[in-house]
Amino acid sequence: MSTLKVPAVAPSHRDDAMQIYRAFKGIGCDAAAIINIIAHRDATQRSLIEQEYESTYGHELRKRLSSELTGHLKKAVLLWMHEPGERDAFILKKALKGAVKDQKAVTEIVCSRTPSQIGQLKRAYFSNVGSNLEDDIEAELSGEHKKLLLAFLTTSRYEGPEYDETLVEEDAKALNKAARKFGLTGKTFIQIFSDRSRAHLCAVSDIYKTMFKKTLEKAIRDETHKNFEYALKTILRCAEGPPRFYAKALRKTMKGIGTADTGLIRIVVTRAEVDMHYIKAEYRKKYGKTLNDAVYSDTSGHYRTFLLSLLGNNN
Repeated sequence: MSTLKVPAVAPSHRDDAMQIYRAFKGIGCDAAAIINIIAHRDATQRSLIEQEYESTYGHELRKRLSSELTGHLKKAVLLWMHEPGERDAFILKKALKGAVKDQKAVTEIVCSRTPSQIGQLKRAYFSNVGSNLEDDIEAELSGEHKKLLLAFLTTSRYEGPEYDETLVEEDAKALNKAARKFGLTGKTFIQIFSDRSRAHLCAVSDIYKTMFKKTLEKAIRDETHKNFEYALKTILRCAEGPPRFYAKALRKTMKGIGTADTGLIRIVVTRAEVDMHYIKAEYRKKYGKTLNDAVYSDTSGHYRTFLLSLLGNNN
């Protein structure tokens, strides 16, 4: 469920384009006016505003935003202006081919998506980047992390709630055996985590704890490392519920000294129109404070205003 607050009767995209154009006039720009419009329009409305702006004023809106805004606000607004499918492709391209690879971002985007969403993601990546996502992952990543992501991208998985209880028990035993036997961990975990449905993995996680008196996540943490570990945890946590995964990921962006703004922006922007309402509820339940309050404490200025606008009411 989205947290985006769109006016009941939104102004025409022509009026919005004109107000944004006026916000650019003079020395500097009126960032508050831009936020008041852009942060309260859905993807379709934002696209229409872009088309109207270019048609009327002869300039691409994103380029003008890029030249007028600065810092984290600029990054957040420009990411927000992408259409959802195009946005994921943009994040992956930058994470894979940028000056500094962001394997965490690649993992988060790929491993949090359902099979049908992955199909859309691969098509959007090819349309916007001009190459196959699998080919770029093959070229840019390595090791078991790469093998898991490629398997996850290319394997068909059932999306329904049913699962085979016998197979669930067999998988739990296989994973426990792999976790105790050097050399088998990667292959077995990759096979099961890339092939099984979310409902099946949830059942495996439950029975694993019952049978072996430790959680499956702890087994992952004990026996795998770095990006491969994060990918397995992402798949498992999203199987148990994407809001749980994103609540924890958001907490990590704001925990300790400083804020991991790239991750914070990516999650807030990509989930605001999807399931941020549920992520916020999970965050409050798990950490005893609202996500809005956490973002308010860790950000400032117009950047803070923009993120809080996407998050909606403080609940």
